Parts: sequence; structure tokens; C-alpha cells
Amino acid sequence: MTNHIALFEPLIPANTGNIARTCAATNTHLHLIEPLGFKTDDKHLKRAGLDYWNDVNITYHANLEAFLEVSKEGELFLVSKFANRTYSEVDYTDTEKDYYFLFGKETTGLPEEFMRAHEDECIRLPMNDEHVRSLNLSNTAAIMIYEVMRQQSFNGLELQHHYENDKID
Repeated sequence: MTNHIALFEPLIPANTGNIARTCAATNTHLHLIEPLGFKTDDKHLKRAGLDYWNDVNITYHANLEAFLEVSKEGELFLVSKFANRTYSEVDYTDTEKDYYFLFGKETTGLPEEFMRAHEDECIRLPMNDEHVRSLNLSNTAAIMIYEVMRQQSFNGLELQHHYENDKID
């Protein structure tokens, strides 16, 4: 079982870098669906991911169809403010499954026709839609993957760690 975060045509390097860092921290596979709105050697991308890039499992896909070919082996969820079901209504505890969470580009989200064809797989994070258009992409990805990991009892993650100069011990 593996958890996957997929970014459809991401535009902002700092968002992708932050998400990559979250993926490194949670052993989550990152999928980047091209075209990207930046070069992968972008200084903002590297800065946001800091020195964790070597610990991120990244797969690049030429387009959405190529990604869908890979994700069909697991359970796909489209994370969007336009969904009618919240992310917390879903059970992610089946450790035999791969879970894929697809996020749209920062400016336009996922293609409308694609979302309509996959309406049953759409989930959202609750928010006050009167005050903001959307949540930040990297924050949304972090909230999503940590809910999944919580339901999976944080499988593969350290619940405690002791450092040489631990401030609490």
C-alpha cells in the first residue's frame, strides 16, 4: 500500500516544493503531471523542498491520461472545492490499496469535463466559501495526506523521536 499525491499542471514552484517536503515526511509518492509551470531546477522549488529532494519518490507524467493509466491500479480521489463530499467521510484504512489524491492547478483546478466524468471520486475540505476562493494547494495536500495517515495509524512514520539535544527529554 502506498499513498500518492498527484499535481495536475502545477504552476507555483513553492507549492510543489512544500508538497514534495510533505511527501518526504510521510513516505508519499509524488506525481507531477506535465506541463509544469516552472523548471524543476527552479530555485524557489528547491528552496521550498529544502534538502529533502533525494528522499522524495517523484514520477513525471506527460499528461493526465498517462497518470490515469498508472492510478487505475488504486483508488483515485479528485480533491476540489467543487466536490459534494468531504475528505473526512472517506475510509482510507484498507492497507491493501494504493490511494491517489489528484489536485488541480492553482489557477483553474482540474478540467471541468474530467471532474464531471469522475464526480463520485471528488472530495473537498470544508471551508467558508464566502470569504476565500480556495485554500492554498500545499496546505490542502498536507491536510489531506495527514488525514489519510491518521486513519492508517501513521503507518511507517515515527510517532516519537529523540534527538541528541532533545529540548523535552
